[in-house]
Amino acid sequence: MVEEFIDQAAEPLEQARLVAIAARGIADIPQYVDERLAHLTSSIGRIDNIKGAIKTVRESLPTGAVVEERKRIESGDQLVLVPQ
Repeated sequence: MVEEFIDQAAEPLEQARLVAIAARGIADIPQYVDERLAHLTSSIGRIDNIKGAIKTVRESLPTGAVVEERKRIESGDQLVLVPQ
């Protein structure tokens, strides 16, 4: 689900990054504003870090765990929490 939400956000974030890049091209923009826009574009660009983190989580799961979880969800089975 996290990956789906990130994928949905990727295109609007890319559009925002392009607008921020264009804003940096405004004539006579104060340096402090340019620096903040540069930071903004850099921050938006970190979506790849998020995607990388999702990939790392997926790779750390035991083999077959994702498939089993999807089957459980599709069948409507609920996770049972057992107190220790």
